[in-house]
Amino acid sequence: QVQLVESRGGLVQAGGSLRLSCTASGNIFSMHLMAWYRQAPGKQRELVAGIFTSGTTNYAASVKGRFTISRDNAKNTVYLQMNNLKIEDTAVYSCYALKGADSYWGQGTQVTVSS
Repeated sequence: QVQLVESRGGLVQAGGSLRLSCTASGNIFSMHLMAWYRQAPGKQRELVAGIFTSGTTNYAASVKGRFTISRDNAKNTVYLQMNNLKIEDTAVYSCYALKGADSYWGQGTQVTVSS
């Protein structure tokens, strides 16, 4: 069983930066895909960014150019660097991992962006 533990989010002013981390209990190199999702109040959960084992990344259009996803296989950790945060980035951010046919989720962490 894989466990994903996210770092604490927080409150940040618009225009500020925040970095989230997600550490897996197992070897993330075996994870085909690791990603960050978010869900804002009253909205559906959406993919924010994903990174494949190959290093290929993809981003939601709303965060492209502001967010960067990366992975450190030696530390079994995936990061989400969020810059130039906007109020609309406020959401619960959750880490996701796909290994074969099995998927795993972190517990979620709140990110709040204030004006």
